[in-house]
Amino acid sequence: MDFVIFDLETTGLSPSQNEIIQIAGVRMRSGRILEGETFDTFVKPKARIPRFITGYTGISENHVKDAPDAPDALADFSRFVGDAVLIAHNGQRFDMPFIRETCARHRMPVRTVGFVDSISFSRRIWGGRGGHGLDEVMGRLQLSVHGALRHDARGDVSILAEAVCRMWKQITHDFGNCPIGLGSGVIPE
Repeated sequence: MDFVIFDLETTGLSPSQNEIIQIAGVRMRSGRILEGETFDTFVKPKARIPRFITGYTGISENHVKDAPDAPDALADFSRFVGDAVLIAHNGQRFDMPFIRETCARHRMPVRTVGFVDSISFSRRIWGGRGGHGLDEVMGRLQLSVHGALRHDARGDVSILAEAVCRMWKQITHDFGNCPIGLGSGVIPE
């Protein structure tokens, strides 16, 4: 079974009011991150990127000026995903709603995909102790950033991919079946 671990950066926290400005993903198969099978693109929003977001993510107007618009970027991402199951950290509340709302806003036909929120791995291992944000998970797994930029989708995907592999191995060494129940989401057809 193939998985695509992915992350989005956006102009804010509201899927109905804000826009995607970066998408990154990496394929995982049989418990291995396939470094050669990655996806990343900036996305040109209709509105200007707020200064706060540029300060937080490092993504400026200069990064997105020649980027594809959301429908083209999401269509490319969907082709990259193929039949894989998606994994995102806090994706149930953030990434998947942004994709769903962006597709609806642009009247894009969608298809259903399997989805796992990697917070479920963290909760399964550590229960209710402490937080389950990516920084807390990194601390528990003793993961360092290794030169990856936090709050840049490419850097966060790199970190999350390693975290998912380590958490998965703490639950089971069987990479044939996901140890966390699959949910579903939508991406463009």
